[in-house]
Amino acid sequence: MPGISIHAVDIGRGVAAKGLRVRVDRIGDETSTFVADGLVGANGLVNAAALGGVMPRGVYEATFYIGEYLAAGGTTPTFLDIVPFRFAINDPESHCHLPFKFTPYGFSCFRGAE
Repeated sequence: MPGISIHAVDIGRGVAAKGLRVRVDRIGDETSTFVADGLVGANGLVNAAALGGVMPRGVYEATFYIGEYLAAGGTTPTFLDIVPFRFAINDPESHCHLPFKFTPYGFSCFRGAE
């Protein structure tokens, strides 16, 4: 199944990052194009229908709004605020899974198994 899936975990609290906002854009030479904006659900996955289906070849950026998420949970953001992660899609028919794990002080994002 082609498309992009994003799974976010707040490892500082040991829970799915429910409510974390994630925006995805396709990055061009001069401009970027909005693809999707969604919230992480109770299952840890971003709920954005626009991420399903064929994605054109190119460079994309997933932006994770950690500061908003932490503030909504009563934690004052102390280090991370907005985290951009750029990645390339070379095969439009492939599935790109991005596991995103974070604390208020650091994060890990990578291409997971298809």
